[in-house]
Amino acid sequence: MRPGDVDDEGAAARAGGRLPGDPVPDPGLGDEEPPAGAPPRRRTAYGRAFVHALPVLLIVVAILYDILTPRYFTAGPLYTAAPLIAAPLYSRRGTALTGVAVVVSVIGLQLGKGVIHYVDSLTELITIATVAVLAVLVNGMVRRSSERLVSVREIAEAAQRAVLPQPADRIAGFEIAVCYEAAQADAFIGGDLYAVQDSARGVRLIVGDVRGKGMGAVAAVAVVIGAFREAAEQEATLEAVAQRLERALAREGTRRDGLDAFEGFTTAVLAELPHGAGTVRIVNRGHPPPLLLYADGTLGALPARESALPLGMGELGVWPDRAEEVAFPGGATLLLYTDGLTEARDAGGEFYDPQTRLAGRVFRHPATLLDTLAEDVRRHSGGGMADDMALLAVRRPGHDDHDHCHEP
Repeated sequence: MRPGDVDDEGAAARAGGRLPGDPVPDPGLGDEEPPAGAPPRRRTAYGRAFVHALPVLLIVVAILYDILTPRYFTAGPLYTAAPLIAAPLYSRRGTALTGVAVVVSVIGLQLGKGVIHYVDSLTELITIATVAVLAVLVNGMVRRSSERLVSVREIAEAAQRAVLPQPADRIAGFEIAVCYEAAQADAFIGGDLYAVQDSARGVRLIVGDVRGKGMGAVAAVAVVIGAFREAAEQEATLEAVAQRLERALAREGTRRDGLDAFEGFTTAVLAELPHGAGTVRIVNRGHPPPLLLYADGTLGALPARESALPLGMGELGVWPDRAEEVAFPGGATLLLYTDGLTEARDAGGEFYDPQTRLAGRVFRHPATLLDTLAEDVRRHSGGGMADDMALLAVRRPGHDDHDHCHEP
């Protein structure tokens, strides 16, 4: 049995993993699974298409109503609604054309019915024309707001690149991939974090989740990552790195006012991949356990043998950090993630279980693993995740990879 595998075979089966020696399912297992989230997403796409076509449909219905009803009946409300609905959906030109189409239609129908000279008809025409002009003005305001929103998105994207820089695809011989999925639409960065740092003692990694949301959480992310990069270079052990992070968060807490000064914390898992050794050392501070995917499709969780408090809660008690070491053979992939992955729920309220979903599957590159996992989570949750999700995967190349690289 590999280190880190669950001793209880029944527990492993319930978790969705397989024990070494079990028959290896087809690597594509699960690929044919029906996309549970596809119908809601298709319904959303149909709904958007219907809303986008609504101004044209209103005009067509209004014209048919005026043609098929007596001349003193009017479809004025439908004509009025068309440019107002077009204003936030169409371009300025599209909104103006919608208004012109409405006015021209009303004039043509009133002339055809011979009622354009009546006061009520003139009042209706002036009202519709006024609404069409206002719709163009509303469209201009919406466009300016959209431009400001694009600017905010660009700033958020730049902040993410600064706080959570993309690591290199290969560091010290390890293949590395990261993925960040924000739960809130158009939000690029929140309280989840990851970082990779090479050092004299090996490649060191961290994945964490800061309590809270907003700029306070982003500031805490910056503190944790900055402290991690410095400690990863300087500290001799992974335990010492964790203690440096604890002290950094304690200093940050004293600078904050209000509730966060006393209740802020960060769950995190730290890993160390020593150079030239087929092992991985892990320190877990109240975080979901990493997963280890072997080259033959077997999968095992790496839970902490001793519970530890999250970072930033050292005032509640002192427990010495102890790194746990497990084998990390060639061709295996280490997956670190935040609780946004396991807290994603489907329409029936069932939580996403990465062990069940990944059991028996083989991924030749960590980026493929993360792309597949992120898409599977989106299908499971129907695109509505409850929390941000950060993923970090590290693969140790196997002997077959090196042989393949030397092929002509």
